[in-house]
Amino acid sequence: MSDEIFVVAYEGDDDSSNVLDYAIARARKDGAALHLVHVLEWSAYSFLTPQEIEERHARRKQELARAKSAILDPALAMVEAAGLPATGEIRYGQVVELIAEIATAKSAAMIVVGRSGSNSVAARVFGSVPIGLAQIAPVPTVIVP
Repeated sequence: MSDEIFVVAYEGDDDSSNVLDYAIARARKDGAALHLVHVLEWSAYSFLTPQEIEERHARRKQELARAKSAILDPALAMVEAAGLPATGEIRYGQVVELIAEIATAKSAAMIVVGRSGSNSVAARVFGSVPIGLAQIAPVPTVIVP
């Protein structure tokens, strides 16, 4: 095993299996470990009522717990079943910036991301996650179809 780490931007949807399969195959070939990251998008610019602010903390804890059990834990189990070392984390924030930040902090050799991402109007206007990562990533970014 090398000391290389590949950061995997993992959404947990149907298209994510391609991303995870590619990351596992590439990590196995290169002797690397995987660090799976699932980002719950959050905008600091949303306007909340006082009641929503009070409820926000409880909802955030519920969302994190659900994402861990439904998305991250099964993905980590798949990587470990493939015989590879894996870690993971769930974060709140802007996907592109967080993935790039985590790749830097982990001294990652590569970022692996799916090409689909969001199909929203905002994504089409402001750019998608793969395009954003290709522009700002501190390491090579592999976009998996």
